[in-house]
Amino acid sequence: MTEPAAKLCDQEALWRFSLVFYTRAGVSEALIALQDRAGCDVNLMLFALWVGVSGGTRLTQEQLARADQIARPIRTNIVQPLRVMRRKLKAEHDGDVQSLRMGIKAIELEAEKVIQVRLCRRARSAGASADPAARAAAAHANLALYLGPGMTRSPEAVAIREALEAFVCE
Repeated sequence: MTEPAAKLCDQEALWRFSLVFYTRAGVSEALIALQDRAGCDVNLMLFALWVGVSGGTRLTQEQLARADQIARPIRTNIVQPLRVMRRKLKAEHDGDVQSLRMGIKAIELEAEKVIQVRLCRRARSAGASADPAARAAAAHANLALYLGPGMTRSPEAVAIREALEAFVCE
């Protein structure tokens, strides 16, 4: 079930949404493909979806730009270098190296959580909508705004939208 808009002030609401939504069929693959192929930020995509799902709020371009400013320093200086290192170590068959890789993954996830907590703190509800269709429409609009017209109809965006429809209706 989704978070009610009254919980927008809960600093970990976005993180909890992300953990649940990310595990939906096809979602993690779609988000990572958009990240790797189109340079999208998984945290910003999840943020855009969560803002819509949690309260039916539609983001503006300025709000998305502000969210990117919040995420960028940690993404650029911490998350991306850790991701590069973790992926590089994936090919190693040494058990000790794989232990190190898992430690890097844990730090990478903690850095992602810091980004999401900061994004969540900045989120403001423009008035909650209990209507699942309105919340889904807002989430779709937010994702489309973030992705831009070139990626909105990509197979990955379609997979995310389909998972979101099922998620909102639960």
